[in-house]
Amino acid sequence: MQQKTLVLGVIGSDVHAVGNRILDYAFTQAGFKVINIGVLSTQEEFIHSAIETNADALLVSSLYGHGEMDCRGLREKCQEKGIGDILMYVGGNLVVGKQDFESVKQRFLAMGFNRVYPPGTMPEIPIKDLRGDLGITEN
Repeated sequence: MQQKTLVLGVIGSDVHAVGNRILDYAFTQAGFKVINIGVLSTQEEFIHSAIETNADALLVSSLYGHGEMDCRGLREKCQEKGIGDILMYVGGNLVVGKQDFESVKQRFLAMGFNRVYPPGTMPEIPIKDLRGDLGITEN
C-alpha cells in the first residue's frame, strides 16, 4: 500500500505552532507522509504544496478564530488548479466567539470541506477518518 500524503498547515495570520507540531507527529506516527507547511500559511501555499507533492488530503487548522474568513473559497481555488476533488479537513477554533459547533460545522461543509473538527479534537479521530476516507485498510 502506497503511503498517503497529507499537506498540513495553519491558515491565515495564525501562529499557533504547538498544535501543528502535535498533529505532524501524530499523522507521521500513523503512517502518513506529512508535508507540514507550518504557520501563517495561505490558501495558495496549501494548494501549491498539494500539487507539488501529489497530496491526498489538505489538513487545515486555525486557532485564532478567523478560520471561516481564511478558508472561504479554498475548494473553488482547488477546482481552478485541477485538484477540486482533494480531501479537505479543517479543525480548531474556527470562528470568533462562542458559536454552536453544529452551525459552524455546517458552514464549513457548505464551503466544501469534507470534515470539520471542534477545538480539542484528539488526533486519533481525524486519523481514523482519513483512513476510512482514503480507503486505507488496517494490516
